[in-house]
Amino acid sequence: MSIRLGEDEIWEFVGAAHTGVLTTLRADGAPVSLPTWFVVVDRTVCLSTPSGARKLGRVRRDPRAAFLVESGRAWAELRAVHLSGRVGPVEDDATRDRVRSLLDEKYAAFRVSPQRLPDAARSAYTDRAVLRLVPDERVLSWDNSRIRLSGD
Repeated sequence: MSIRLGEDEIWEFVGAAHTGVLTTLRADGAPVSLPTWFVVVDRTVCLSTPSGARKLGRVRRDPRAAFLVESGRAWAELRAVHLSGRVGPVEDDATRDRVRSLLDEKYAAFRVSPQRLPDAARSAYTDRAVLRLVPDERVLSWDNSRIRLSGD
């Protein structure tokens, strides 16, 4: 049996993940990998970021990106999906509103009240851009729990 996930399994696993890791590229080509909250919309990965974030500048300069979600602690439990593709700002107001609503719903229990944030942090997070990663066909996935171990 293959340890690869099927397409539906991939998107179910990605959508259920709490945090993903988005990798973008600096001007010199060096990767920058940062954790992010996200939602899946129509088999794309959507997230928001402060409008002044360096991530947004990197994306505008070079849209190539990767996204990873993983789970498991023991080797036999490891599961992961790695998406490569292009990421860019969402310009459509209706889509931005939908993504923001989905993010609010998914992470409501995990957010810090804005009143508890220092003024600088609150200001940085007030104006947010929405990004969408459209993956290409090169999806890497694995689920080590599918490996039949000796003695099982």
